[in-house]
Amino acid sequence: MIAMILAAGRGERLRPITDTTPKSLVEVRGQSLIERHLASIKSAGGDTVIINLGWLGEKIVERIGGGSNYGLNVVYSPEGEHVLESGGGIHRALPMLGCEPFLVINADVFTDMPMSFEALDSDDVGHLVLVPARANKSQGDFDLQETRVRNGVDPQFTFSGVAVYRPKFFADCAPGRFSIVPMLRVAADAGSLRGTVHTGIWEDVGTTDRLVELNRE
Repeated sequence: MIAMILAAGRGERLRPITDTTPKSLVEVRGQSLIERHLASIKSAGGDTVIINLGWLGEKIVERIGGGSNYGLNVVYSPEGEHVLESGGGIHRALPMLGCEPFLVINADVFTDMPMSFEALDSDDVGHLVLVPARANKSQGDFDLQETRVRNGVDPQFTFSGVAVYRPKFFADCAPGRFSIVPMLRVAADAGSLRGTVHTGIWEDVGTTDRLVELNRE
């Protein structure tokens, strides 16, 4: 089973740390974010991981190598200086992701959720893991009606950055830089996205203040 870790971003809000360290190699409680994800993917039964590369990508390759230290086969999808965002990065890596549904994880999240290669119904294009929206955010991203991800007026859940997608979800996309979010909105309106809610630990390690807090807890 194949997974992809989105690790190409610059990590502007984590500067100056990310001036010299890619955000996926930032450490929380003694272990880098990306190495936590690799361990979770292995535990879920994954065998191959695609990692897209952008800012300081060579340092990720130097640390992770071919993945043998993690019991995985790691393959890289370099994007150079002009990173392709979430949708564009996945689309570029499609030839390496195979014909079956694949797991995608944002590199910059810290979580205790068990990764899972969720089975999809025949009409589903994906499965999103959601988390309860935080009180300090104006609103969440999506609602969940039974097992269906929906758009809503006052959405109660935030997309965790962990999902399973079918390759066909990206079949009509053109190469280049684009976010996956508008695609998720369309799929939610069409009722073709499943979802589950994770109520355990989940944090977007997006700022230096949040990183300090996580390492203090």
